[in-house]
Amino acid sequence: MSQKKKISRRRFLADSAAVAAFAIVPRYVLGGPRNIPPSEKLNIAGVGVGGRGANVIDGVSSQNIIALCDVDAKHAEDTFNRFPNAKKYRDFRKMLEEEDKNIDAVTVATPDHVHAVATMMAIKMDKHVYCEKPLTHSVYEARKVAEAAREHKVATQMGNQGQATEETRLMCEYIWAGAIGAVREVHVWTDRPSRGLFDVYWPQGVDRPKEEPPVPETLDWDLWLGPAPYRPYHPCYLPANWRGWWDFGTGALGDIGCHSIDPVFRALKLGHPTSVEASCTLVNKETYPVASTVHYQFPARGDMPSVKLTWYDGGLRPPRPDELEEGQEFGEGGILFVGDKGKMLKHRLIPESRLKEYGKPPQVLPRSPGHFEEWIEACKGGKPAGSNFDHAGLLAEVVLLGNVALRVELREKLTRTKLLWDGPNMKITNLSEANQFLQREYRKDWLL
Repeated sequence: MSQKKKISRRRFLADSAAVAAFAIVPRYVLGGPRNIPPSEKLNIAGVGVGGRGANVIDGVSSQNIIALCDVDAKHAEDTFNRFPNAKKYRDFRKMLEEEDKNIDAVTVATPDHVHAVATMMAIKMDKHVYCEKPLTHSVYEARKVAEAAREHKVATQMGNQGQATEETRLMCEYIWAGAIGAVREVHVWTDRPSRGLFDVYWPQGVDRPKEEPPVPETLDWDLWLGPAPYRPYHPCYLPANWRGWWDFGTGALGDIGCHSIDPVFRALKLGHPTSVEASCTLVNKETYPVASTVHYQFPARGDMPSVKLTWYDGGLRPPRPDELEEGQEFGEGGILFVGDKGKMLKHRLIPESRLKEYGKPPQVLPRSPGHFEEWIEACKGGKPAGSNFDHAGLLAEVVLLGNVALRVELREKLTRTKLLWDGPNMKITNLSEANQFLQREYRKDWLL
C-alpha cells in the first residue's frame, strides 16, 4: 500500500472518530431541540400556570414538569402544590435562562398580551411550544411567531382543543363530500362576553377605573403587565377580566374565534381574506364593544367559490334557519354553513330528515389521539400537531384582523369601513393609517 493511501486511511479513521464523538454531544450544545425517543418523557416548563394554565399543565402532566412560572403566587398556588419538585419562578425570562439545558418544551397560558413574547423567547431557545389561543395579541406577532417556529424547526400547538375532535372532522368530511353543495356563506357566533341580559363572562364597553388600591403581596404587577403600557393595579383586570381590555385581551373574537372559526378554515380550506369590515356597539379606548359583527370576504380556492364569513358576538346571531325544526336548539354559540344544496349547523345536516337520509360522510381524515397528545408526539419526532403554528399563525392573523376592523370603527366613529387586505404582504391597502393597528409597541426591556 502506498504512503499516500495509508495517510488517507488514517485521516478517514480520524475523521470517523470525530464524527462519532460529534454525534453523541448533547443536542442542546449543538443548537435545536434534542432528539427524544417516544418512550422518553419530555422535560416541560409552564409559563402561566393558574386558571386555564392549570388545565394546560394537567394536559401534559404525563411528562416531567420540571419548572413552573406565574406572576401571581396565590392564583397558581394549587398548581405549585401539585408539583412540589418543580422549580418555581415569577419571571419566565429568568426561568428559561436558568433552566435552558434542562427544558425540552414550554407551555404558555398567560393573558393574551404576553403570549408572543414568552412564546418567541422559547422558540429562539429551540424549545417546543404549546401556546393557548389566540396565539398572539396582534396580527404582526402571529406572523413573526409562525415564521420563527418554522425557522427553528420546533414542534408547536395552539390551544384550540376543538380541532382534535370528531365534530371538526365531520364538518370537513360533509363539506368535502358535497353534502350541502358549494358553500358561499358561513355564520359563526358566540354569546360572549354577555351571558344573558344581566350576566357577563367578563365586562366590555367600560372605562378604566379611577381607584388605585394596593397591589396584593402575592402578585408582581409589573411582571403581569409585561410588554403592555403601564397602568396602576386594579382587581378589575384579573384573574380573568383582562380579556375585555384592549391592552391585555383580544375580546370575544380573540377568545372564541380561534375555536369556532378553526373548523370553517379547515373545511373550506381558507387562507387570507380579501376584505374585512366591522359594525358594533359604541367603542371606547379601553375595552372592546359589548357586541359586534365582523364580515370577512374570502376568494375562490380551487373548485371552491368565494365565501363570506360573518362573525357575531355579545348575543347577536344570524336569523334562525327555516330548516331547523321547532324545538331544536339554535344555540348561544354555533356555526352555520349555507351551501347551494342545503345547510349544516355545526357538524349536523339540517333538517333532521336530511341528516337521516344522508347518513355519515365517507371518513377521509385520521382521528386524533388527543389535542395535548398530538403535541407531545410531535415533540418526540412525530407528525406535526393539528394546530401547529403554520396553521395557527394564519388562523390567528385572520381572527385578529377582525379586531383591527373594530379599532378602525373606534377611530372612524362607527362609519363601517371595509378594509382591503393584502395578506402575503400583511398590509391594508385602502386605509394606510389602519396599518398601525397590526402591531403594538412594547414597554422598555420587552422584546419579541
